[in-house]
Amino acid sequence: MYQLINNIKQFAYLSKESLDLVIPLFSKMEYRKGDEFIRFGKPCQSLFLIERGYCRAYNIQDGEEVNLEFFFEFETVTNKNSYLFNKPADFSVVACEPMIVHKVDKKDLVPLLLQHPELEIAGKKNLELIAAKQEKQLQLFRILTAKERYSFLEKNYPELVQRVSISQLASYLGVKRETLSRIRNKRMRPVIL
Repeated sequence: MYQLINNIKQFAYLSKESLDLVIPLFSKMEYRKGDEFIRFGKPCQSLFLIERGYCRAYNIQDGEEVNLEFFFEFETVTNKNSYLFNKPADFSVVACEPMIVHKVDKKDLVPLLLQHPELEIAGKKNLELIAAKQEKQLQLFRILTAKERYSFLEKNYPELVQRVSISQLASYLGVKRETLSRIRNKRMRPVIL
């Protein structure tokens, strides 16, 4: 419960009263590696706050999985368009290792947000963080080469480079596995003077 409270408090100050109202809305969920908890084509009307583990969002393109995003501890996972606009999810999310998440359903959360402005502020900040992360990723792919994208991840998101398999990371970076292996090998070679 402590992790959940800290996760919620990162978005905005919340009084004890607000926490006492919102905490009971969350359900602790455990997923095994490979469990899919957001499904393409199905509505996603929940937020998942990650306590332990990580997951990936992916689509199928030309018969192959394409990784769109990875989510780690203390991040919130949802399909934003589905959640906000009641549309079918346009990607799936699957656990990449055993996970503990805290799930809250929109139908339970929204009435509380409308009655308590500080909870509404925290909710908006959370969705803003999700949108900012997606925007940063979009810029990453439009501006940088594959080598530069990998360097950016090493510097800014080391958990991606350390925890995600090379095949999944290559898919995320939009390159073949062999290309990513070459990029990594060149970066690891010592410079001989």
